[in-house]
Amino acid sequence: MVEHFLGKEEVTGSIPVNGSSSAAYKHCSFSFVPDLTECHPKLAMMGPTTRSRLWAEVRQISALAAPVALAELGWMSMTSVDTIMIGALGPTAIGAIGIGSSAFYSFAIFGMGLLLGLDTLVSHSFGAGDRQDCHRSLMQGIYLALFIAPPLMLLFTLMPPLFYTLGINPQVSALAGQFLVTLSLSTLPLLLYGAQRRYLQAIGHVRPVMFVLVSANLVNWLFNWVLIKGHWGFRPLGVVGSALSTCLARAYMAAALAGFIWWYERGLSPGLGTMFQKPDFSRLRRLVQIGLPAAGTILLEIGAFGAAGVFAGRLTPVALAAHQIALNCAAISYMIPLGTSSAAAVAVGHAIGAKAPERARRAGFISTGIACVPMSISAVLFVLCPRPILRIYTADPGVIAQGAGLLALAACFQLFDGIQTVVTGALRGLGQTRIPMLVNLVGYWAIGLPAGYGLCFHYGFGVYGLWCGLTFALVIIALILLHTWRRESRAFVSSSLTQWSESGAPVKR
Repeated sequence: MVEHFLGKEEVTGSIPVNGSSSAAYKHCSFSFVPDLTECHPKLAMMGPTTRSRLWAEVRQISALAAPVALAELGWMSMTSVDTIMIGALGPTAIGAIGIGSSAFYSFAIFGMGLLLGLDTLVSHSFGAGDRQDCHRSLMQGIYLALFIAPPLMLLFTLMPPLFYTLGINPQVSALAGQFLVTLSLSTLPLLLYGAQRRYLQAIGHVRPVMFVLVSANLVNWLFNWVLIKGHWGFRPLGVVGSALSTCLARAYMAAALAGFIWWYERGLSPGLGTMFQKPDFSRLRRLVQIGLPAAGTILLEIGAFGAAGVFAGRLTPVALAAHQIALNCAAISYMIPLGTSSAAAVAVGHAIGAKAPERARRAGFISTGIACVPMSISAVLFVLCPRPILRIYTADPGVIAQGAGLLALAACFQLFDGIQTVVTGALRGLGQTRIPMLVNLVGYWAIGLPAGYGLCFHYGFGVYGLWCGLTFALVIIALILLHTWRRESRAFVSSSLTQWSESGAPVKR
């Protein structure tokens, strides 16, 4: 089974099989590729070599994106497992893990975002065939995880008194504090998992990530069952048991990925022995320079939807419930472009490392096109089948009625949400993370949220006004970032061709 997940046949894109720049390359293959030349005149004008190369790149990026998208769905389902398993303890316990999880993820995701620089550095090195440099970046990512875990854990330990200050129900606050303090023990395993995940994705090995996240849900479910109500001789621990089960699941995730990396690297040269080095502060600085804006982008987007949730909380309970359910539906569809975004970062990085700037530019556009397909499908489903979707969550007629309108608005931004997410990943592969952060800052916080707030509370549109503001923000962000990718990638191709030609380095198409 390990060979199935780490076998050489999985290496996708421009990935050296044996780690050297002169190695042969392997590619994924599909049994059926539609001939679209009849309905696409521009494709018909291409030569057969150009068309086959284009479809090969589409297949490679798709093969890279699909397991990562499934992994993202697995990541999202872990919180759902906790909520389902804790549900029998009543609404106070459900509210407590909701508050505790929100407090944890608000800052833990920022820490995970700091590790996104590994996408860029490792993919560039791997595309160039420099496996030793990949190891150096992985080690510095592990050091970065070790450096940022203690302050995050301290922050989580100090947060519980704030729950009372914010006016949250005292019973909920007490349980949420216990949950958060226990969950803080998972900070280091989570960050170590994050560093190893970025490394594996950047070298094109995405199936282990998918397998680990799916199996971690089973681990989480098992220990929830054992610890929440007490089985196999353990005393019932309630919400603390749920937090402990998450800690154990994350420890499993970190250990399992370490095992996969060891298995894959054990027979290669240079091996993992080259990884163990002292902290390289220049490389750590580079990781932070790339990762900090990327983490900021994540926080700005999460914060915008969180703020919209707070605003919705000032409306009726029905409006708030409709907002939460519609947001969950949109979040599920968002997992596919989120996975494609990681694939875009890796594909662009591999091409840059292989000195193929035009292929890097194509990879960004191809990834964006791939993400548009499932997002268009979800948009159609939100418009044509809103009520069956909403009945999965609730039977309340008022919530279903308002939720149907919100899903229609969600359909309007599906395509743009997919575009902005994937283009952000492509720009990260290029090493550009600052522009997406600034665009998100302006799009959400200077335009979308103020517009939504005004439509909601001053013009009487209610929760629909909030979603109109978010939709407007996503449209603006997507269009600006797509234009940015078009401009930045073209400039990169031009400068790279000039630079590498002058240096005598071979340039690939």
